[in-house]
Amino acid sequence: MTSVSGSGERLLAILGLFSEDHSEWTPEDMMQALGFSRPTLYRYLKTLKDAGYLVSLPQSGYTLGPRVTELDFLMRRSDPLIAAADPHLKALAEAFVGSAFVLRFYGQKMLCVASEVSAPEPRSSYPRGRPMPIGKGAVSRAIVAFLPPKERAALVSDYLDAFVTSGIGTTKDAVLTELKHIRRDRVATAHGEVTPGLVGVAAPILAGDSTPIGALCLSTEEANLTKDQLAALRDSIRDRAELISDALAQPATRASA
Repeated sequence: MTSVSGSGERLLAILGLFSEDHSEWTPEDMMQALGFSRPTLYRYLKTLKDAGYLVSLPQSGYTLGPRVTELDFLMRRSDPLIAAADPHLKALAEAFVGSAFVLRFYGQKMLCVASEVSAPEPRSSYPRGRPMPIGKGAVSRAIVAFLPPKERAALVSDYLDAFVTSGIGTTKDAVLTELKHIRRDRVATAHGEVTPGLVGVAAPILAGDSTPIGALCLSTEEANLTKDQLAALRDSIRDRAELISDALAQPATRASA
């Protein structure tokens, strides 16, 4: 049961129930999950439905509504990270056969917000909008490596099993040591951890205070990537991520980044 107070928190708590594994909710399930009384829940459901954030299904429950799609459209047009990353995504997709994408990091989620694909039959387990796992893959390591020390250590503790499974260390200290190496190199590489047969290369996109707000990544078929090409890809990802970070630090984009 979730503990919330205030109208805004209650509205967000209802929207926060929806996930890939649970995309439809009945009012009874909502009441059990949130602890809201029936009159309170139905009052907030009406508000969300009237605003288009939820739609009701006959004889069933509720799902997310069209306003979410509208906000997604507006986000694509206004997000400074997408604008700054767009030319670099295109350039990466032209230089390397694969899927180039940029991710936002918020809370404890990493979400693809834009991509460019040059592979004839692209493979991805995490398309735009689907949160990527913490502890697995190059994106996760590139972002976590640049978190403040206490936050980094706490996240490694919370997701230690995933980090260990990825093969970068068998203990918390070993994982943190590897993350220090990634922080030094400013780029991370993962082989088949998120999608079998793909290699991913990622570098952090940093805010003005050097904390990560996202990452730039390209995934490609490992069988088609030579050692020299991998080295070139690592250099390109690192350099372009730094250029995106620099662009976001400019006065025109800093306020909205």
